Amino acid sequence: MASEKVKVAIVGSGNIGTDLMFKIRKSNSLELTWMVGVVPDSDGLRRARELGYQTTHKGIDDLKDHLDDFEIVFDATTAHAHYRHAELLKQWGKIAIDLTPAAVGPYVVPVVNLDQYLDLQNVNLVTCGGQATVPMVHAVSRVTPVKYAEIVSTVASRSAGPGTRQNIDEFTETTARGLAEVGGAERGKAIIVLNPADPPIIMRNTVYVSLEKGADREAIKGSIEEMVSEVQRYVPGYHLKSAPIFDEDRVTILLEVEGAGDYLPKFSGNLDIMTSAAVRVAEGFAGHLKKRKTTGRERHQESVA
Repeated sequence: MASEKVKVAIVGSGNIGTDLMFKIRKSNSLELTWMVGVVPDSDGLRRARELGYQTTHKGIDDLKDHLDDFEIVFDATTAHAHYRHAELLKQWGKIAIDLTPAAVGPYVVPVVNLDQYLDLQNVNLVTCGGQATVPMVHAVSRVTPVKYAEIVSTVASRSAGPGTRQNIDEFTETTARGLAEVGGAERGKAIIVLNPADPPIIMRNTVYVSLEKGADREAIKGSIEEMVSEVQRYVPGYHLKSAPIFDEDRVTILLEVEGAGDYLPKFSGNLDIMTSAAVRVAEGFAGHLKKRKTTGRERHQESVA
């Protein structure tokens, strides 16, 4: 029932925000109410209006008179913009799911650590490279200590919009920190490559993880395969290109991410994994909110009785 869904708003009507809109439409626990942009004739705002959602091209400030219309806000703008948005959403008492590299809140990768942060008001989704590769580093680190992890994310130039290009430095720094703080490596390094190939390639990720001497390779392989299956529950196009490759002190993991094609082309797996993860995180928060409300009503009824 729509009345049982948690209401959400999207700030940012670009590629990521628009893809989010189409993914939210398929969710059983989220209901989109607002799409916010700053460009009146953006494709995202036009499509949102056609689908019957409330829209504004005047930015996030236009939401201050409609705070009862949403509980969760997806920020699909830029790192610079999110610093201000985060303060407003905190004042308004709203949950912020940050798809920029701003990292105001803790890093969240749904399959690794979502349950730890469901009582917070702001969480960050690292980067597209982080969402793709942190699960692999974590899969190794839960079997054996990882001193160093390095990843290379290659995405099609055509799937890297202005926001991605403006945030390249933040991407590498944030992803590297995510490999350590969430993935479990002592140190991390990240590189992004924008590939101009035509036709465009799908997102490809190479993950290098150092291993302790004598590490159990079969256990590591099993952990990686199990983690891939877990990610595929919300990103069906996530898969290994080959079995993990071991040498003396390292395992190399080759990944590809194909998009679902909800709004963007299927080669835009880098954007798709971010929006898919964002919806999965929001659904986790929605379930937690409903549980808290139910518990609160039960306690109230008990106190009245």
